[in-house]
Amino acid sequence: MPKALGMRCRECGEEYPIAPVHVCELCFGPLEVILNWEEIAPRVTRERIQQGPPSMWRYWDLLPVEGPPTVGRNVGFTPLVKAERLGRELGLNNLYIKNDAVNHPTLSFKDRVVACALTKAREFGYNTVACASTGNLANSVAAHAAEGGFRSYVFIPADLEQGKILGTLIYGTNVLTVSGCYDEVNRLCAEAQDRYGWAFVNINLRPFYGDGSKTFGYEIAEQLGWRAPDHVIVPCAGGSLISKIYKGLKELDRLGLLENGVPTRMYAAQATGCSPITTAIKTGAEVFRPQKPCTIARSIAIGNPADGYVAIDTVRKSGGWAEDVSDEEVIDGIRLLGRTEGIFTETAGGVTVAVTRKLAAQGRFNPDDTVVIAITGNGLKTQEVVLGKLGATFPIAPNLESLDAALRTERLLETVTA
Repeated sequence: MPKALGMRCRECGEEYPIAPVHVCELCFGPLEVILNWEEIAPRVTRERIQQGPPSMWRYWDLLPVEGPPTVGRNVGFTPLVKAERLGRELGLNNLYIKNDAVNHPTLSFKDRVVACALTKAREFGYNTVACASTGNLANSVAAHAAEGGFRSYVFIPADLEQGKILGTLIYGTNVLTVSGCYDEVNRLCAEAQDRYGWAFVNINLRPFYGDGSKTFGYEIAEQLGWRAPDHVIVPCAGGSLISKIYKGLKELDRLGLLENGVPTRMYAAQATGCSPITTAIKTGAEVFRPQKPCTIARSIAIGNPADGYVAIDTVRKSGGWAEDVSDEEVIDGIRLLGRTEGIFTETAGGVTVAVTRKLAAQGRFNPDDTVVIAITGNGLKTQEVVLGKLGATFPIAPNLESLDAALRTERLLETVTA
């Protein structure tokens, strides 16, 4: 029996067979995979999962692929770090960092969704894959396409950070830089998918791509001793990740694997310069208004999020909240995480840390609650944003006298004691 029975429209409920399509023909709503729970549930146990590989594929039973993974076999199972020092600064005794900044192979959570999507692309018989990206997805599609032997095309905004462009080109892909923002890139890719019939991971393969994100939630619960956290703060771009983390926790509870049910409240984090999701939540709006992005947090700068409505619904039904932060607060968040926990995050992580600090100041968390911050990408990709904002080096001669003189300076003494 197959694990996936078909797909269902989230809006009208119309059902479809498994195929590389992502929208309903009747109402244009997004499609989701229907898992065969009668087939899956009897065999999924904690022991079976724990005996699996130290990767996202330990949850193979719960992912929408029928065969073994053929791409991205080593993706996932990233550290869940107890953030003692950051927790003390925020007044939280049980603060954790889910650190996908060290995900294999391209240092972001996008490796999860791409591993799932390209494994499914192979099942569908594709030999060409593509994506629209703000950077991290471009890196991951290019790397996994190289690993899997696919031809690949990556579409990105022309003004993307150089670290992300280089981190895509290195894999030998075809990179097309589009003179426009991400939403314009995505619109072009939707037209290209119709014309060329490629497997666009975040368009016609989106139902399978999105389910790769569930593993982020599965891992949090397993690493917490099969307990769901009280709060999870997630950066929002297209809006898929926050809903899939929550869906993953709910699925584990459905299988009877969690000790405490799902008390989890989900919190959306965005930059003020591109905040359609958080603005809608904070104003109580039924619909979000698309925005033209204007922020240094380019990896989450999507003004018309494809899964914006489901992200908003996830926050509301979980009892969570949303906040956004300025570019200055984003940089402060990057520096705060680096200074307290030794983790260098990209701008999306700076957003999430800064939003967590703001939520803590609002009293959204009790001091002993279990709080998880989702760090989704590595700071080595966006070094430009902190260039010139981290202080200066201290030049000295190669002798102790010069070192003594430097140590006597007030500025260096403050740095050392801090």
